[in-house]
Amino acid sequence: MTAVLVDDHPVVVAGIRAWCGAAVPAVRLADAGPSVAVAWQEPGRSARVVIYDLLLGSFAPAYADLKRLVDDGRQVIVYTMRDDRDTALTCLDIGAFAYLTKAEGEEHLIAAIHAAAEDRPYTPPAMAGAFGTDTSSSRPRLSPRETDVLIHWFTCESKEMVADKLSLSVSTVNGYLDRVRIKYANAGRPAPTKATLVARAIQDGIVRIDDL
Repeated sequence: MTAVLVDDHPVVVAGIRAWCGAAVPAVRLADAGPSVAVAWQEPGRSARVVIYDLLLGSFAPAYADLKRLVDDGRQVIVYTMRDDRDTALTCLDIGAFAYLTKAEGEEHLIAAIHAAAEDRPYTPPAMAGAFGTDTSSSRPRLSPRETDVLIHWFTCESKEMVADKLSLSVSTVNGYLDRVRIKYANAGRPAPTKATLVARAIQDGIVRIDDL
């Protein structure tokens, strides 16, 4: 398992490097640096998992860089001092694999890295808390990738077909669909079945009946 770390605090970099080396299975930290450039240049470019500090010498979250990484197909774990709900939800809407605060420590970060590398979902406490307190609307805010997976699933016979069309693994497809269900459940509109999800999507204008 290989990851790249984007963080501008030497103590944090040293700590995460030690955690990765002691993990079972071990995680090889390909590179680390204070700028997102480290994730685009070799050897960091080859690491699909990106551990990303959202605040790099600035008080403003670097959402644009996060989106570029997500759009490139990277599994981005946001690991930050920010613990507010709105920041977490924005990162998840952009398509971050997971959102952790630095207070959550070694156990959850390593578990998130393992899950990201293996294309299986993982929900750390900060991320679960953000979902659970998202009361802004009865219509969940789905990320572009979640919406894409959802629409393809409605028009395909199986999740295997969705995975093939979108160049994802089946476990990643399942992860996106699980997140969509969590968001609907937390909005007070549970959608435990495919038929219910279709109904919710039609109600929210995500798809039209003619598209199905």
